[in-house]
Amino acid sequence: MKKTKRTKKESERLKRSVVKAITYRAFIMVLDFTAIKLFTGSTNVAGGFVIVSNIYTTVAYFIHERLWLRVKWGTA
Repeated sequence: MKKTKRTKKESERLKRSVVKAITYRAFIMVLDFTAIKLFTGSTNVAGGFVIVSNIYTTVAYFIHERLWLRVKWGTA
């Protein structure tokens, strides 16, 4: 099978994926903290949850984004 070179428009650089993952997680951290603080009334519980969940979900999001770059479905 012949590989074709992707144009800049069709591909996404590693640096862009990293920046997207970081900014997404920052936004979600604020939302998570606010929701958990409202439900529990505890800053410590909200902060602990945000720290732990941020670690594994950032890695998961990054991997998910990179895997989707290999999926040709729905692209022009």
